[in-house]
Amino acid sequence: MALIDPSSQIRPGEELDASALDAYLKANLPDLEGAPRVSQFPGGASNLTYLLSYPARDLVIRRPPFGHKARTAHDMGREYRILSQLGSRFPYCPTALLYCTNEAVMGAPFYVMERIEGIILRADMPAELGMTPATTEALCKRFVDTLVELHQVDYDACGLGDLGKPAGYVQRQISGWCERYDKAMTADAPHWHETKQWLHDKMPADHPRSALVHNDFRFDNVILDPENPARIIGVLDWELTTLGDPLMDLGNSLAYWIEAGDPAALQSMRRQPSHAPGMLTRQQIVDYYAERANISIDNFDFYYTYGLFRLAGIVQQIYYRYFHGQTQDKRFASFIQMNTLLEHMSRQVIQRSAL
Repeated sequence: MALIDPSSQIRPGEELDASALDAYLKANLPDLEGAPRVSQFPGGASNLTYLLSYPARDLVIRRPPFGHKARTAHDMGREYRILSQLGSRFPYCPTALLYCTNEAVMGAPFYVMERIEGIILRADMPAELGMTPATTEALCKRFVDTLVELHQVDYDACGLGDLGKPAGYVQRQISGWCERYDKAMTADAPHWHETKQWLHDKMPADHPRSALVHNDFRFDNVILDPENPARIIGVLDWELTTLGDPLMDLGNSLAYWIEAGDPAALQSMRRQPSHAPGMLTRQQIVDYYAERANISIDNFDFYYTYGLFRLAGIVQQIYYRYFHGQTQDKRFASFIQMNTLLEHMSRQVIQRSAL
């Protein structure tokens, strides 16, 4: 099916030693036969994702980016452990197969997982899917339902109770992202002074029920069933997952959510078809999440503003690598404009907020 998420030619500077990788995989997965075709998935701006297509089996490889890396980011072993232990309780996880710490194979630790073949939505809804407003609304609600399901997982029963420290999560996220943003500053970046101060001043207590938080839950990280595109069959990119406040996770997701009524400047940075007829607005998502999770949400401006600031921090960390010539990926040249737009959005939320 043409809509299956495709891989493509490997980007310059991100090539792999296919022979060394093939030898390692065949030594550890003895059912592999033949020579693999190696390609790269085009999405993602952090960890790199490759497809190895053997004649009878597709494998997906995840490795850290080349160049500058935040001190605690890109822990392949941690991501592999999350997939391995969460899969029994959250059936959308890809099956993790191998974790390799031998940097002679790829120049960095990496892990291997089975491919979940399906559709991944990007900026616009493919016309070939034939999605009506009703089926799009059903998909949008399923998207929110899946996040609620994750937040309701018993992480202790998965053996992931030591994955993070829920107590003090909100305060650590605000202070931590302020520090990370400042360390990634470039001469052309906005300072975010007003927003950082507002987040400190309006900081709520941690939500009383901690949860596994994905920290990057958006449509281009979920896989849709090719036979029924309103059905979600996979969730990807677990590198940022920890234990914490589920409403902070919802704020992260909505920072990416550009709805139909948003101005053209926001539409230009949209990475998912959240504007399509039938998609819920940000407020409708908050209301639906509260209903499904059986909780009250009465101060979402804080969580949404945090999500915008955190997204700007991620964008700026990536742009920092481009600014200093540590990556050749031309996609990152415009990230400084994205950062500036996010800062403007945060100030608009603050000006309208009743907090």
